[in-house]
Amino acid sequence: MSALTLASPESAGMSRAAFDRIEDHLKRRYIDAGRFPGTQLVVYRRGKLVHSAVQGFADLERKAAMKDNTIFRIYSMTKPITSIAFMMLVEEGRVTLDEPVHKYIPEWKNLGVFQAGIAPAFLTRPPSRPMLIVDLLRHTSGLTYGFQQRSNVDAAYREMKIGEVEKAGTLQSMIEQLAKIPLEFSPGEAWNYSVSTDVIGYLIGMISGKPFEQFLKERIFEPLEMKDTDFFVPPGKANRFAACYSASPQGAMTFHASERKGGLTLQEDPATSSFLSPPSFISGGGGLCSTAADYLTFCRALLNGGELSGNRLVGPKTLALMTSNHLPGGRTLPEMSRSLFSEATYHGIGFGLGFSVTLDPVQTLIPGSAGEYAWGGAATTSFWIDPAEELVAIFMTQVLPSTAYPIRRELRTMIYAAITDSNL
Repeated sequence: MSALTLASPESAGMSRAAFDRIEDHLKRRYIDAGRFPGTQLVVYRRGKLVHSAVQGFADLERKAAMKDNTIFRIYSMTKPITSIAFMMLVEEGRVTLDEPVHKYIPEWKNLGVFQAGIAPAFLTRPPSRPMLIVDLLRHTSGLTYGFQQRSNVDAAYREMKIGEVEKAGTLQSMIEQLAKIPLEFSPGEAWNYSVSTDVIGYLIGMISGKPFEQFLKERIFEPLEMKDTDFFVPPGKANRFAACYSASPQGAMTFHASERKGGLTLQEDPATSSFLSPPSFISGGGGLCSTAADYLTFCRALLNGGELSGNRLVGPKTLALMTSNHLPGGRTLPEMSRSLFSEATYHGIGFGLGFSVTLDPVQTLIPGSAGEYAWGGAATTSFWIDPAEELVAIFMTQVLPSTAYPIRRELRTMIYAAITDSNL
């Protein structure tokens, strides 16, 4: 946030007292209670940075304080960046959303839909239609994540270590492995959180003719001066890298919500993290590390219609398309989801091209606006953008899984309560 001067909340129609309540809530309920090591919360409204605060520790073991420039594993907050990158190629006429995926991945042409069996002896049926590019962007592809632990298909993902938090293999090997595993369902028939955005990253590399990570650097990170966003943390920045914790006493990586009693287990030490060196698997679905300042820069570009300081990522019409509900028939996530895990609440929520989209705030039972779009990461990072209220909110911590506590719901309620002058 070095380029932004902190303004008073009141200058942008918000309340300083309300933000003080939020920080007190975070300290009392989460940090002092041993649920989170530390937190960072950033709120931007009407062109002004109106709240920026850090509390607690980035690394409990070393008693390293949380700072404005702490680097976090943002996991699935990588997905919106990857989706924007892909839509740049769409804008250039190099690919269209209704093309079949097998045009670019021929070995997927005969992918069947799971009927019965376990790997490698699956019984399948033909899909009702081919998987389209748009299915990857909106998670209606029939792909899945191994951590769903719902079916014999995701069991095969776990066996092959496809799409895991601890990355293995390469993008090419993932594509080859997925050719051997059937789809969960026929494309377009359901919504299921999945490795689809990793496949989008693979396609970006193939269509652009340059490595996926190079495309992101040249087209997004360098133009926007997102200097701390990358797929690894270089040696000169390692002292700013946060530790990651688990809400499970065993330090396990589980995505099933359950009653948490407080307490943290070190899940990944920043001094020995796999993120300290360039990975072999460049995950467009969950591989990036970043800072709140960098991610705010990205969000400001989106709030501004796809452009910031003369650097345009996508046009406003493309962004409007991405932040519209793309679930078939205009349905919502509860109507279409087979997923046991998502980074979004369900009721009143649809899904666009890389973001969840609020359709009806009344159904969510949380204050908000129709048209706001959002996503989060596995270690409880999250963001949302509300164009109607000219609002961006970004929350950072490092605790797996993101379902451990209702922090996102609480923050939405409390941040919207801080608005004293609504645009609506």
